[in-house]
Amino acid sequence: MTLEHESPEIKLAIDLIILLEKNDLAPELAALEIVKNDYLRKADTGE
Repeated sequence: MTLEHESPEIKLAIDLIILLEKNDLAPELAALEIVKNDYLRKADTGE
C-alpha cells in the first residue's frame, strides 16, 4: 500500500494505528482519547 497521494491526516492516522498495534494496547483505546483531549485543549488555548 502506498500513501504518497494520501492526505496528511490519513498518513498520521495510519501511523497512529501502527503505533497502537505495535504496543499491543487495549481495544478501548483510552490512549487515543487522552491524546485527542490534550490536543483539543491545547488548540483551544493556543499553546
